[in-house]
Amino acid sequence: MDTYYTVEGPGEGRYTEKMSRFLAFARPAASAAEAREIVRELQNRYHDARHVCWAYMIGPQRNEWQLNDNGEPSGTAGKPILGQINSLELTDVVVAVVRYFGGIKLGTSGLIVAYREAARLALEAAGRKECHEMRSVKAIFPYVAADGVMKISKLPGIEVTEREFDNVCSVTLRMRADMIDEMTGRLDALSGVSVEVIE
Repeated sequence: MDTYYTVEGPGEGRYTEKMSRFLAFARPAASAAEAREIVRELQNRYHDARHVCWAYMIGPQRNEWQLNDNGEPSGTAGKPILGQINSLELTDVVVAVVRYFGGIKLGTSGLIVAYREAARLALEAAGRKECHEMRSVKAIFPYVAADGVMKISKLPGIEVTEREFDNVCSVTLRMRADMIDEMTGRLDALSGVSVEVIE
């Protein structure tokens, strides 16, 4: 399946427990580097806070992730934040939770609940949208095959991103990843057409 889910936009949430304040921020992030940069910005903005804990998930396959407890007891902050990202099956997102200590210790279970709830509120505010993994194919063909190729390029869900018509013609078509096999098969079946899948 080429379908995955991410946040519609930025979201924020606030949670208070025994005078500790938890400010949560969910942000779209297209890469691990972008996620870490968002965390750095929040750490600078809330430099007076005791902890800025975070987690991110990147990529349509949801296989690049990281979490950080930022000084909280191990497993009490980053893990529950990541748990909320996972429960919504989200990717390309970073969630950071800023904690201002209120003077009363919350204990392990209290921290887990607080970070989880703060992350949930931010993600709820950010919304959830469906996305599709996209791929491109390049077709190279003689001018006489142009009609057949252009018919395929006009099918629903296909976008022409580049085209060149000369002695040798080429078009680059962008489409959902789960359409690639069918469309390359159709193009291959046309006389004189060679097809290359572009990652």
